[in-house]
Amino acid sequence: MSASTENRLLPQPTEDSRPFWDALRSRRLDLQTCADCGTVRHYPRPVCPACHSMAVAWTTVSGRGSVHSWTVSHQAFHPAFQDCLPTILATVDLEEGVRMNCRLEGVAPEKIEIGLPVEVDFEEVDDEVTLPYFRPRRAGDSG
Repeated sequence: MSASTENRLLPQPTEDSRPFWDALRSRRLDLQTCADCGTVRHYPRPVCPACHSMAVAWTTVSGRGSVHSWTVSHQAFHPAFQDCLPTILATVDLEEGVRMNCRLEGVAPEKIEIGLPVEVDFEEVDDEVTLPYFRPRRAGDSG
């Protein structure tokens, strides 16, 4: 994605999400895991949806999954993203059992299908922010 970084909307990490963003800068996908019951969750939040514990651990996950659904946006939601159109936004079922919404790159919209195997990759926006996106898994990459 080549959106200009000037005036670009960038994430503002919170206390709960900072470890997620820090891991992305190291080109890792880390997700919250309940330290009591082991439930993996995404998006980062303070309370486990399964057991309501506030005990949090972070787990580096595979970054592999499959497309659950997608949409193709032909309208920029902000002027800084006008040069990124069309943008494919996908909901990905990760191997670890959670869904993640993210950009999908490297595939034509007409080639996307439910179940398309994908893997995470990373866009280094600047020294502070790295964003995840998904791309089709390479042929022969079974994980």
